[in-house]
Amino acid sequence: MAKQLTYGDAGLDLEKYGQTMAGIQPLLTGTWAMNVIRPPFPVRKGGKGTGGFASLFDLDPDAGLFRRKYRHPVLVTCTDGVGSKLKVASLAGKYDTVGIDLVAMSVNDLICTGGEPLVFLDYVAMPKDDPGVTVRLVKGIHDGCKEVGCSLVGGETAILPDVYKPGDFDLAGFCAGVVERAGIIDGSRVEPGDAVIGLASSGLHSNGYSLVRKIVFEAAGLKVGDHVPELGKTVGEELLTPTKLYVKPVRRILSHYPVKRKGVIHGLANITGGGLPDNVSRILPPGRRVFVRRNSWDAPPVFGWLQRLGNVADAEMARVFNLGVGFVVIAAPYFADSIVTQLADGGVPARVIGDVRAGEPGVEFV
Repeated sequence: MAKQLTYGDAGLDLEKYGQTMAGIQPLLTGTWAMNVIRPPFPVRKGGKGTGGFASLFDLDPDAGLFRRKYRHPVLVTCTDGVGSKLKVASLAGKYDTVGIDLVAMSVNDLICTGGEPLVFLDYVAMPKDDPGVTVRLVKGIHDGCKEVGCSLVGGETAILPDVYKPGDFDLAGFCAGVVERAGIIDGSRVEPGDAVIGLASSGLHSNGYSLVRKIVFEAAGLKVGDHVPELGKTVGEELLTPTKLYVKPVRRILSHYPVKRKGVIHGLANITGGGLPDNVSRILPPGRRVFVRRNSWDAPPVFGWLQRLGNVADAEMARVFNLGVGFVVIAAPYFADSIVTQLADGGVPARVIGDVRAGEPGVEFV
């Protein structure tokens, strides 16, 4: 008689999966704003009874995040992943920071509209269930959501032994937020004379890691535990530095200079893959060109280290990496110094790194 096959024979352990779900539940509820409608049943043994099939968020204009009473609310949505930075996390066996990267990749995009993030959902995929790793991954997502005031309301954990090799995993995230229709920032107000303000990055953030890994691990033959005197830390510590979250400082600036009243803030850009040239260009209207002054900001040492280690050309560095500027604010020049001061007071070093002039849309280094 043929053996009776089970899910376990296919590489999936339902009991362990239940342990994983039970372990991450407190991390979800710990981020919930008062607008999240809590499920009526507690988590039961095996991770079941965790709130049904979808999350609920109260859009009552008099409650919680909506106490500002939006007159014409517009939904803002973003989705993204962490990319091959996850490979470095696997090599280092450190899983508690890439969740912050996951949150940052979406919420830093979302605030470019002038909006505020409300809810976040994650997707975690791996070859076999590992409650310890999953909890550490979700802990990072929890920490990112807590920092920006966004509710982690749910997600999906997929066990795919036929898709991922041992040690592999993937993360993706989805964020939804809201912006007042009259307060949307889309770059249409950018005009000649505007100041271009660069907000400091925490390092590489989550872009360019395919090139980073080729330089560091293949060309240079380094390992994650190797100490780099120039950086004052190990390779793994540098490469796993989390992406900076810009939500609170940028939202604070937007509150100080409401778009619908003063029109001080004309454009916002999250500097991810493509660097300053690609990302700032995305918000420029016809006839507007940004001129960036080289060396007008202090780049973290990791960029110079990588460039020398891989013999990378200047143009390629600018095309792939943020080079120390993780976010850009384009604003009326009269208010630039005040904005820089307010950002610094909020813990984000910032500088005027260029200006807007008439010309073909794009970014030019001078």
